[in-house]
Amino acid sequence: MGGRLTRVFRNFNVENRARREISKEKPTPAPRHPAARLDAMTGSPEIKEEVLRKDDRFLTLLKDVYVESRDPPVRVKDGGGEHLPCKQEEKRLTKLGHLEAFDVKKVPKGKISIVEALTLLNNHKLQPQIWTAEKIAAEYSLELKEVNSLLEFFIPFTVQEFPKKTKKAIKSHQPKQLT
Repeated sequence: MGGRLTRVFRNFNVENRARREISKEKPTPAPRHPAARLDAMTGSPEIKEEVLRKDDRFLTLLKDVYVESRDPPVRVKDGGGEHLPCKQEEKRLTKLGHLEAFDVKKVPKGKISIVEALTLLNNHKLQPQIWTAEKIAAEYSLELKEVNSLLEFFIPFTVQEFPKKTKKAIKSHQPKQLT
């Protein structure tokens, strides 16, 4: 609907507007400097002759120029085998919990899988005296600083069940009456 309406206004009186634009006088361009004209060079034969003449003094100087170029020696980079692995990463077997099917089997040393992270966080939460940061770092091959950060900033969720309200408890609550 909107396209039809805009087309009507766009095509309204289009022929008269086009005739008006065509009939306007075109603006005259600014006058050019006489030296910039190409026909000025064709008019004077002295300039043409000067351009085409060869200067013997410049030719002899040009013949004396000798250029010798050499490529700089190619440097071999120290890290030439960047695309090749320097060493094999040490991997360790994971401490699989009850979610064995969802977990990866091997992880690099210094890293843990998600299941291991949840397990160690839960163990620390339930028994903080046994599962200290030092014991977790030794057990999972982690740095102590990273384990401390992990225990400080990540807390596993706890499920809390609230007792269901009975109808009797709901009825005992007297709503305030407006007077």
